[in-house]
Amino acid sequence: MKLDNIDIEATLAKARKLLKEEEGLSPAVHATMEMLLMLVALLLNRVTLGSKNSSKPPSSDPNRVKSRRKPSGKPSGGQPGHVGTTLKKVDDPDDIRVLKVDRRRLPRGHRYTEVGFESRQVFDIDIRRVVTEYQAQVLEDEQGRQFVAPFPDGVEHAVQYGNQLKAHVVYLSQYQLLPYKRIQEYFADQLQIPLSEGSLFNFNRQAFEQLAEFEQITRQHLAQADVCHADETGINIDSQRHWLHCLSNESWTLYLAHRKRGTKAMDAMGVLPRFHGILCHDHWAGFCSCKTCISTIHGGQTLLYLY
Repeated sequence: MKLDNIDIEATLAKARKLLKEEEGLSPAVHATMEMLLMLVALLLNRVTLGSKNSSKPPSSDPNRVKSRRKPSGKPSGGQPGHVGTTLKKVDDPDDIRVLKVDRRRLPRGHRYTEVGFESRQVFDIDIRRVVTEYQAQVLEDEQGRQFVAPFPDGVEHAVQYGNQLKAHVVYLSQYQLLPYKRIQEYFADQLQIPLSEGSLFNFNRQAFEQLAEFEQITRQHLAQADVCHADETGINIDSQRHWLHCLSNESWTLYLAHRKRGTKAMDAMGVLPRFHGILCHDHWAGFCSCKTCISTIHGGQTLLYLY
């Protein structure tokens, strides 16, 4: 660690050596000096941290030299050979509007025959509320007995939310990670549909329960995979520290939020205790605690062979 070409670690080591050799200092003074040296080391560590030796972004580096991009002379937009995302016509448009020629504006004295159409397509979205009312027919016989037509499966209340709405809420909440308040505002402003936080929570819980079987399938595929990647990151749940654990490969991904970071959480995921392939991870000690392993550094990451 250097600051203005001064070797900080060597200087602190020399200061500690001199302090140790000084015999006339009282224990209180000696302890105070040790504390001051420790504080100096901590503060200097913070000062010397940058994007190259920590997770800090390059924008936080002091005296950062900003690179100035020089004009390339090329036109704006996609360059030749670039794979773009230009819209393409579809074969089954949702709405077809035929535009007729106003024959009153055509030159007179000619006969006109229709030979086809020139088409253009406009891609747009329709954000609107759709309310479906089911009216079940009621029949009554001469004895006063009534017979009611059955409602579709899932239609159980006089007023309820539909499955498409529930799926959209879960998508916004769990994939787009929008807070409940933002989702409520979106449905109220754009669709004129009121949603309570309790309803949003129930939609997520219903999705969670219905995905239980799929979650077990994911565990099984990851446990039998040849190669997997494992990692974890800190998250807050109800203002308490948790860890979001992740196991994945190119086809399957499994997440688990747990209070622990190490072996207990990995055992709770139910994959690594049964995994016998190659595990790529950041060399966190917990990955080595469940089984005997041989690890080696390859390409900046660790390949862990579990047996």
